[in-house]
Amino acid sequence: MEEASFPDLDAMMAAYAAAAVTVASEVFRQRLDYHSGSMVAFEAVLSELSEKHELDYDFEVKLWGSYLGEVLRRRYAGGWEMTQYPGGVAAVPAVEVRGSRLFPLMKVYRRITMGDSESIAAFFDMVTERLGKPAQVN
Repeated sequence: MEEASFPDLDAMMAAYAAAAVTVASEVFRQRLDYHSGSMVAFEAVLSELSEKHELDYDFEVKLWGSYLGEVLRRRYAGGWEMTQYPGGVAAVPAVEVRGSRLFPLMKVYRRITMGDSESIAAFFDMVTERLGKPAQVN
């Protein structure tokens, strides 16, 4: 399946990410600022979520996955696209950076459902190692 074009995808994902920043502050008392340093606070939010038994997974994954995706999109001057997850059948939001596709929503889903073994910090370190330095944005 080819990537699909959704004109409002960037705006939708940015809106979910902005909502995540608000929820993190108001509900979890964590400060998220779209920088790599906020990954510790972000991990704390996901850790707390993973302990809850009744979640609206669809909403939570969109909310927090959009935040992670926006951090990566901004850091590497990437873009959102709808594309097929490897081994999947449906198109899902992904961040395209330098020819690589990152699936932040899937990573957040795995972190919430599988716990600490799916560390966001380790994921972020792996992405940084593979993609190198952040984009120079003026």
